[in-house]
Amino acid sequence: MPKPEGIVSRPGSSKEYKTGAWRTKKPIFKQIKCNDCRICVAVCPDGIIFGANKKYWADLDYCKGCGICAEECPVKDIEMIVEVK
Repeated sequence: MPKPEGIVSRPGSSKEYKTGAWRTKKPIFKQIKCNDCRICVAVCPDGIIFGANKKYWADLDYCKGCGICAEECPVKDIEMIVEVK
């Protein structure tokens, strides 16, 4: 079976390789309006969002800054901010 075109790395590979160094934006979990729905955890393509009881965070060593968590948050309690290095 041929390898799919356009694949740079296999899914979930950020858990093996720290990818946060090339991120341009990072998620800030404001923890103000969170309704504990855990959608951010479910939609993170690399599975690096953790927490419970309305207190969530991303492991920034592995976060690529894709912004899916912020986009899908139903109460908009996650903000993507420009990474300052």
